Amino acid sequence: MKKARIIGTGSYLPERVLTNLDIEKMVDTSNEWIKARTGIEERRIAAENETTSDLATKAAIAAMDMAGVKAEEIDFIVVGTITGDYPWPATACLVQQKLGASRAVAYDISAACSGFVFALDAAVKQIQTGAARKALVIGSEILSRIIDWTDRNTCVLFGDGAGAVVLEAAEGPNGILSTHLRSDGTYWELLYQAGFGARNPASVEGIEQHLPFLKMQGNEVFKVAVRMLSEVAQEALTANEIEIGDLDFFIPHQANRRILEAVAKRLKLRADQVYINVQSYGNTSGASIPIALDEANRAGRIEEGDLLMFDAFGGGFTWGAALVRW
Repeated sequence: MKKARIIGTGSYLPERVLTNLDIEKMVDTSNEWIKARTGIEERRIAAENETTSDLATKAAIAAMDMAGVKAEEIDFIVVGTITGDYPWPATACLVQQKLGASRAVAYDISAACSGFVFALDAAVKQIQTGAARKALVIGSEILSRIIDWTDRNTCVLFGDGAGAVVLEAAEGPNGILSTHLRSDGTYWELLYQAGFGARNPASVEGIEQHLPFLKMQGNEVFKVAVRMLSEVAQEALTANEIEIGDLDFFIPHQANRRILEAVAKRLKLRADQVYINVQSYGNTSGASIPIALDEANRAGRIEEGDLLMFDAFGGGFTWGAALVRW
C-alpha cells in the first residue's frame, strides 16, 4: 500500500498581535498570571474582514508553493475547523473555489482542537485507497469570534491562525506511518459551544446568555487531556515498535504549556524533542499543529528521515496521534 508523504507545509498568522498586557486592560488578570498558568505571552487576532477560509487559503498557497503543486493537481481538500465561515457550506469548498482547485473533493471535519489530526487521517485514507494522489490538509480557526472577552478564564487562551500540508502518494519508507483516533462523547459538557446550532437556534435571549461563546471547565479538561494525550502517543509508538527516545520531534496541540510539560513528563520526553510555540500564538485549536510544523520546517529544524509525532486533544472529547517519517 502506498504511503502519504508530506511534501509541503504552510501557515498564516493574522497581523494583529494581542499581548497579555493588552488583555490586562480588558479583564481582571495580569501578564504574570497568564504566563504562569498557560505559558502564553501573545496571540494573533484576525482582522474584521478576514474569514477562516481566507486564512486557510493563504496557508494552503504557502504549502503548495513549497511542494511545487498547482491547484489543478489537488484531488482532495479537507479542513479541520470549528469556526468555519458558515455553518454550511463547508469552508473547504470555499477554499477550493478560492484556489481554483476545481477537481478536488472538499469537505470539513469538526473535531475541535484535534481537527488537523482527524483531517490528516482522512487524507491518508484517500491516498492509500487510490482515491487521491495529492491532498491538501488544513487546520484553520478564528477563535477570537467565539470567545467571551469578559471571561478571564478563557479569553487569555486562544488565538487565530491557519496551517496546511500537501500530501502526495509515495513509495518507500518515508510518509505517514500510522494515525490513531479516539473519541468519548461522555465528556462533551467540559468543553463546547452552546449556540447557535439546532439545539439552541439564534435568538436575542441566546446572545444575552452568551450561548455563542466557548464554554470550558479548565481544571477537568486538563486532567483528562494529559492522560489521553499520553495514552494515544504511546499507542502510536507501540503500534510501530518505536521507543520514545527515537522520536526527533514531538509536535503536540499547543493548548497550554502546563499540559505540554505534563505530557512530556509522562512520556519521558527530553526537552529537545518537544516543539512548543504556544507562547507566541496561544491555542489556535485545529491550526496549532500545522502552524508549529511549518515553523519548525521553515527554520530548517526537520531533516529527511526524522521521526515526528503529532498529538492532539479537543472538545468532544476527541484525541489522536500520527507518526510520521519525514
